[in-house]
Amino acid sequence: MLPTPCGVAPAAAASPCPLLLLPRRHRRLLLLPALRAASVSLSAAASHAHDAVLLRRAAGVADRSAGLTSPHPNFGCVIARPQLETDNAEAWVVGEGFLYAQGTPCAELLAAQEAGEHARGATAYLNLEPGDCYGDSTAVSTLVQAGITRVVVGLRHPLKHLRGKAIQSLRNEGIQVDVVGEDLHSKLFKEALKSCLVVNAPLLYRAAFRVPFSVLKYAMTADGKIAASSGHASWVSGKSSRGRVFELRGRSDAIIVGGNTVRLDDPRLTARHVKGHVPVRIVMSQSLNLPEEANLWNVNDAYTIVATQRGARRDLQKKLALKGVEVVEFDMLNPRDVMSYCYDRGYLSVLWECGGTLAASAISASVIHKVYAFLAPKIIGGVNAPTPVGELGMNQMTQAIDLIDVSYEQIDRDMLMSGFIQPIPDLSPVIPSVDEMPSIDPEVSPYETNIISFYKTWDTFGAFSNFSPHPIHMPDETGDYFTWLTVEHYYQAHKFIGVDSPQAREIIQEIKLAKSPEEAARIGRTRQREFQELVRPDWDSIKTDVMYRAIKCKFSTYSHLTDMLLSTAGSVLVEASPHDLFWGGGREGEGMNYLGRLLMQLRSEILGTIQTTVEVGEPA
Repeated sequence: MLPTPCGVAPAAAASPCPLLLLPRRHRRLLLLPALRAASVSLSAAASHAHDAVLLRRAAGVADRSAGLTSPHPNFGCVIARPQLETDNAEAWVVGEGFLYAQGTPCAELLAAQEAGEHARGATAYLNLEPGDCYGDSTAVSTLVQAGITRVVVGLRHPLKHLRGKAIQSLRNEGIQVDVVGEDLHSKLFKEALKSCLVVNAPLLYRAAFRVPFSVLKYAMTADGKIAASSGHASWVSGKSSRGRVFELRGRSDAIIVGGNTVRLDDPRLTARHVKGHVPVRIVMSQSLNLPEEANLWNVNDAYTIVATQRGARRDLQKKLALKGVEVVEFDMLNPRDVMSYCYDRGYLSVLWECGGTLAASAISASVIHKVYAFLAPKIIGGVNAPTPVGELGMNQMTQAIDLIDVSYEQIDRDMLMSGFIQPIPDLSPVIPSVDEMPSIDPEVSPYETNIISFYKTWDTFGAFSNFSPHPIHMPDETGDYFTWLTVEHYYQAHKFIGVDSPQAREIIQEIKLAKSPEEAARIGRTRQREFQELVRPDWDSIKTDVMYRAIKCKFSTYSHLTDMLLSTAGSVLVEASPHDLFWGGGREGEGMNYLGRLLMQLRSEILGTIQTTVEVGEPA
C-alpha cells in the first residue's frame, strides 16, 4: 500500500496507479511516447513563436517604403535559418528586402541577394503573397533559385487575378508554403497577422470596397474644438504633432480639403520636412466659391485637383486651368463619387484634412476608414466654435460610432488617439476556386477580351506600363548607351536632352538617379513646369517617337513581354489612366490613348515580321 499524503483520507474504492507499481525502468519505457509527444508539442509551439516573430519583422520591413514614393502594395521579405548557438529568431535573419515602389526590384530578389548562399535550405517570411509586377514571376523564381525550402505567408494577395497564383507556383516547385489562417492556426500568430493587415490596409480596403483607404485627421482642444469661434486655428496642436501630420501626408496618395479650409486657412498641404512622395491635393467645392489666388494653385509644390459641380463658375475653372490646376466636374459632388474617382486614378490611400461639415458627409457616406485625432491640452470654449465632425443625425449616445483597435500615443504635450471606423477586411482565408482565377492566356481571361486595359503594374497586363520594372539599354544625352531603369526614366529625361544648358544636364542626371519611375515622372513633370525654357522646343512633336523607341527596345529585350503582347491579338489595348488624356484613355474614354496605340502598332509590326518569316520559309 502506497503511503497517503498528509491530511488526505484514503478513498475506500481507490486503487493505486498501475504505473507506480511497475519497476522504474518499465515505467520509463511506457512513458516515453507521451514524453516525446509533449516534446514535439513544445517544439511546435517554439517554432510557431519564431515564425510569428519573423513574420512581424517582414511586415515591419515592408512598411519602410511608406512615404518614399507613391503608395503601392507593401511587400517585405525576410530570409532566416535557425542557428544552433542562439534561440533568438531575430538573430537567424540572413537577408531581407522590401519593394521600394512599383517598377523597382521585388522584395524577394533583394532579400535573396543579401542572403547569398545562406538562403539555401532557409525559410522566407512574406507579409503578403507576391504579386507578379514583372510579368515573368520574378519573385517566385528568385525564391526557387535561391534554394528556399519553406515560405511563410501572412496574407494571400487581395487582388483576385493574383490571389493564390504565387502560392500555388511555389508549391508546384516543391517548396513548403504555410499561410497564416490556413496552415498556421496558433494564437501566437494573432499579432503577426495584425501587422500584415495593417501594413497593407490601403490595398485591402481598396480591394474589398473599391474605394481608397481613407483617413480622417484632425487636431482639437481638450473641449473638442478645432478652431476658435472666429475660425482662427493656428495652431491647435504642437510642433511635434504637426510633424507627424507631414508623415501622414507623405504616406498618402492624396489630401482632401473643402472650400472653407482654402478660404480661411490658405494651406499648402505639402509633406514638407519629409523627403520623398508628394501627395496630390484635392479641393472639394460645390459652388466653386474659391479665391483666385491661393497657395494650392501653385502646382510647383504639388499637383492640385479641384472637384466641383458640373457647370460651376466656368470663368474660375478657366483661370485655374491656366495655372495648371486640374478641374474635375461631377454631376452631383459628394464624397462617395470623389472616392470612386480616386479609385479609378489608382490611389490607395487618401488623407482627409477637412472641416466638420465635409467630415460628417464623408463619414455618412461610409468612405472614412480610420481616424487620427490629435488632442491638445487647451480649452478655447465658444458655443459656435467648430468641432471636428458636423451633424451625423444621431440623437442618442447608443448611436455613436465606436472606434476599433484604438491606440494612444503621447506626442510632446499632445495625445494622439487613432482607431478604425471599419475593421480591416481580411481577405486572406478566401481561397478562390479555379474558375475564379484568370487564365494565364489573356484570350480566355474573365475580363473583357475585346478591350484590354492596363494602368498600374499590379494589373493583369501591368507589364505593358511604361512604369514596369524592365530596364532598357538606350543612348543617353552624350550618345553613349546607358541602362535606363524603366521606359519612364528614358522618356522623362528626353524632355531635356539636346538643350545646351548645364541646368538641363543636371535635371537629366537627377532623373537618371531616380530610384523609381514614380520619382522619375515627378522630377520630369515638376522641372518641366518650373523651367519651360529648358524643355527641348520640338518636344510635343517628337514625344511619341521617343516613347515608341523606348517600348520597342523594352519588348525586343524581354521575350516574355513580346509573347504577352502577341497573345492580345484581336483586342484593343487601352492605357486606363483616367487623368492622362494624351497617353491614357481618360476618365470617360475621352483620352487619345497614345500608349495603347503605340503598343498595338508594335504588335502589328511583330505579327507582320512573323508572317513574312513564315512566307519566306515556306517551300515553293
